[in-house]
This record gives sequence, C-alpha cells and structure tokens, in this order.
Amino acid sequence: MGKQHGTLAKAGKVRKQTPKVAKQEKARKPRGRAYKRILYKKNFAPVLPGQKKRSPNWNAGRPEEVKN
Repeated sequence: MGKQHGTLAKAGKVRKQTPKVAKQEKARKPRGRAYKRILYKKNFAPVLPGQKKRSPNWNAGRPEEVKN
C-alpha cells in the first residue's frame, strides 16, 4: 500500500465539524422529451434580434439581483 498524507486518525475531520443543513425542497426538473427541449432552447435556438447569446458562465461574480 502507498503512503498516505497525514494520520488516518484525522480522516473526516472537516466533514464532522460542518453543521448539518436540511435539504431544501425544489421543483423537480423536467424529464425526457421536455428536458431535451430545454437543452435545445438553451444551446441552439435562435436569439431575438438585438440580443447577445449568453456564454455558459455569464452569471459568475454578479450580484444576486442582476442574475434574473
């Protein structure tokens, strides 16, 4: 067996320290044909004239109010 980093006694330290947060209820994602339709609209559907196509990382680093 190879060498490990640090002692195995410290394994899982960070996960044990983090507080437990209950899962939030979310609306379920569409499945099957409906999901493929959303992907098509996101990737290939023509954009309205005068609009720019959003890049995959368009909302990174923006404040929460602007993301809508």
